[in-house]
Amino acid sequence: MGSTGTYSGRGQKGQRARSGGRKGLKLMSMKRLIQSTPKLRGFKSHYPKFTVVNLSELEKKFNEGERVTPKTLLEKGLVGKIGERVKILGGGELKKKLTIGGCALSSSAREKIEKAGGKIR
Repeated sequence: MGSTGTYSGRGQKGQRARSGGRKGLKLMSMKRLIQSTPKLRGFKSHYPKFTVVNLSELEKKFNEGERVTPKTLLEKGLVGKIGERVKILGGGELKKKLTIGGCALSSSAREKIEKAGGKIR
């Protein structure tokens, strides 16, 4: 049954009679609300970034047989604040046996630590 007469229930002429006429977000001042909200550019990840520490820095700051954790890195001044996620990268050489725990490792760092005789926990 589609229509209800010559004007199909839209009255006569004008913007409201046209297809798509009287559009907009008028319900509860939705248009003003949307316009007043600033556009957020870019992308912000929910996951915090890793704080990067190279093996050369561990070689300088740590002694033979010491344990490397985010807490000890904070004490030695290699990490800014407690609770940061730490990743150890394979930059530089490592000749000391160190025990590493609670840190993410790159594959090259893992190889160099194991080659020097260190342990990963």
